[in-house]
Amino acid sequence: IDPQVYLACLVHKLDRRVRPTSLYFLLPLLVLLLAATLASQRAFPRLNSLVHHLRTQVVPFRTVTTSAMVAPQFQTPPQAPPLFTHTAEAIVSETERLNANYKKILDDIVASTKPENSTFAKALEPVLFEDNETAVSRRILSFYQHVSTNQDLRAASTKADEITTQFDVECRMREDVFNVVNGAFEKRETEKLETEALRILEKERKKYIRNGLLLPAGPQRDRFKEIKKRLGLLCIQAQKNLNEEKAAIWFTPEELKGVPEDDINIADLEKGTGENEGKVKLTFKYTHFFPFMKYAQDGEARHRYTIADANKVSQNVPIFQEIFELRDEAARLLGYPDHASVVIEEKMAKTPAKVKEFLNDLRVRLAPGGKKEVAKLLEYKKKDYEARGLDFDGNFYMWDTSYYSRLQKEQEYSVDEVKISQFFPVDSTFKGMLKIFEEILGLFFVEITKEDAARLSKTGKAEDIIWHEDVKLYAVWNDEASGGEFVGYLYIDLHPRDNKYGHNANFGIEPGYTKKDGTRSYPSTALVCNFSKPSPTKPSLLKHNEVVTLFHELGHGIHDLVARTRYSYFHGTSVVDDFVEAPSQMLENWCWTPSVLKSLSRHWQTNEQISDELVDKLIASKNLNSAIFNLAQLLIGLFDMTVHSPESHQAAKDLDAGKLWNTLRGEISGIKGPEDVGEGIKWGSRYAHIGHFVGGYDAGYYGYLWSEVFSTDMFATFFEKNPMDPAQGRRYRKIVLEKGGREDEMGFLTEFLGRAPSTEAFYKELGLA
Repeated sequence: IDPQVYLACLVHKLDRRVRPTSLYFLLPLLVLLLAATLASQRAFPRLNSLVHHLRTQVVPFRTVTTSAMVAPQFQTPPQAPPLFTHTAEAIVSETERLNANYKKILDDIVASTKPENSTFAKALEPVLFEDNETAVSRRILSFYQHVSTNQDLRAASTKADEITTQFDVECRMREDVFNVVNGAFEKRETEKLETEALRILEKERKKYIRNGLLLPAGPQRDRFKEIKKRLGLLCIQAQKNLNEEKAAIWFTPEELKGVPEDDINIADLEKGTGENEGKVKLTFKYTHFFPFMKYAQDGEARHRYTIADANKVSQNVPIFQEIFELRDEAARLLGYPDHASVVIEEKMAKTPAKVKEFLNDLRVRLAPGGKKEVAKLLEYKKKDYEARGLDFDGNFYMWDTSYYSRLQKEQEYSVDEVKISQFFPVDSTFKGMLKIFEEILGLFFVEITKEDAARLSKTGKAEDIIWHEDVKLYAVWNDEASGGEFVGYLYIDLHPRDNKYGHNANFGIEPGYTKKDGTRSYPSTALVCNFSKPSPTKPSLLKHNEVVTLFHELGHGIHDLVARTRYSYFHGTSVVDDFVEAPSQMLENWCWTPSVLKSLSRHWQTNEQISDELVDKLIASKNLNSAIFNLAQLLIGLFDMTVHSPESHQAAKDLDAGKLWNTLRGEISGIKGPEDVGEGIKWGSRYAHIGHFVGGYDAGYYGYLWSEVFSTDMFATFFEKNPMDPAQGRRYRKIVLEKGGREDEMGFLTEFLGRAPSTEAFYKELGLA
């Protein structure tokens, strides 16, 4: 994967999982090193303990995604999907109503329970039950800002986030509530709580402490509250800027020479007037960025595009600077040396020192391979310039990476990405992916038609259960062998549009949980992606790296669907951040398995499967320039750790993030950039594109590489020989996926592996064993 494309992709943990999407967005990093958000955010912030991330008439369903017929037991979902019918006014008023109800619950807890008499049931269960019942409303109210085409709805959704963020700070800093929770904590051993409840109690108590309640009342605590409120608003604004980014650049048609018409059709681009007469407009969205950087022959045009892309969200630069400073100040008020120490304490890594040791060790191991790969690409550039009669200055630049990596793949491996994409139209490929999950995890997917949606909708209108006409909806069931129970709903929103979340991510819409009467409330989850739109004459076709990305995000969605927790608190992907990517990263391996690739493929015109020869060539190219790609990931991880662990608060205030990013980029990648052609070290602010830093991955980006240790170990141990083994698939579902975050992640990972995790498979995959 090309680092330039990777980085540019970056900018992705909205479910909280909006996690951010797979690392493929990083592609442009080294090339451009930088853009996603992912937003993983994969789940939305839970209010307080929430404080964080439907019955209806019976409806017969008929359309199956993977089978010709729907058995009777799969025809009647016991729960209708949620509605997306809010007005702008309703979004704000509903938010205020939910907050008022929540405050009353906290007030009632305090009024009825003394700390010395407190228990888990008295201190937390009322809040948890409220969280269960209102999580879907809160998530949808926040979701509109990422997917709605209506400006008023987006603005109201952002406003609702701001209101709830401020309210959350107030709730988290209520000393009277903390005293009751702490009272329950002190009796935890005598209560003999089940594991899930005990973990919630421990985490909730810690959250109150980390929100300043051990600080003495007065100026210090007041300042901490002020910082927390300000940080919440800044992160929301930064993400809004990313979502609504509309930057563009003008090129002559000649400067687009080499770009396949299938990827960018010049006839479809906006034509310039005035000073841009004779030019066409190119945006920085995925559908333009990747093909331009990979195929445009004009190196100077790629150079200009790189600079413009790096500065497309310049308004985030002062916002990010303030965020970095305030996070550091808040951490020091709590008695921590830095923000990274606060964040990582609750993760698998535990300390920043351990994370830095891991990243720096990997950097040393990858550096020799990176140098060799850059040298090889330099040879390709030299030959290309000689063949075209161009003057060659002997240098290789970041805007060359995608172009010459693609050329190398074509010439050394005979891998033509455009040709291969003809076998992966998005609709049939996605349905093929669902078949894989049916086979290995025991699931069954039924696509909901417009007619069925109307009968299922609580309003009787099909359009009310989706947020845009592009959205498709599936009902998900256990298969007959697994009991045939309803599992939940899966939404897919796969193509770009104005003001939509700009990367690829999974958003949790509705968490699953056990209701007070013992019945289940079922989850809903959404894949929000940005793959090219179909044209009047051709369907949307996926490059192989996009096939991997879609499978990765679908993996997050499946994790969200099959989890079974008592409380929504730990549902689905609500696990520690340095493990959450592991399940989906493991599933990426299926996209590199010959039999699976063939099963997913169907030529959009002939319906033929991809040939064994093409598959073999594609798989042979899997680790092409992998050191460059992984060094690009390291860049983001090390930058993240550096800005969140300064030596002093003054160092945080003096931080020049753009200079730091561009310096690290050159040192780590070994690839020249604008600073090497006289444009100075402050030529761009690519880091300000990375939504991870404001979407829950702060001091956490290392988790992508960290979790690969676990994902490669799980795959090598149980699936490498037979990826479609249903026995191991169901065992994986039960031990890993179904538990959500209700148990310790290292505990159930060790249970699944039958031993402690090992780094052997990870380093072997990187060619470093």
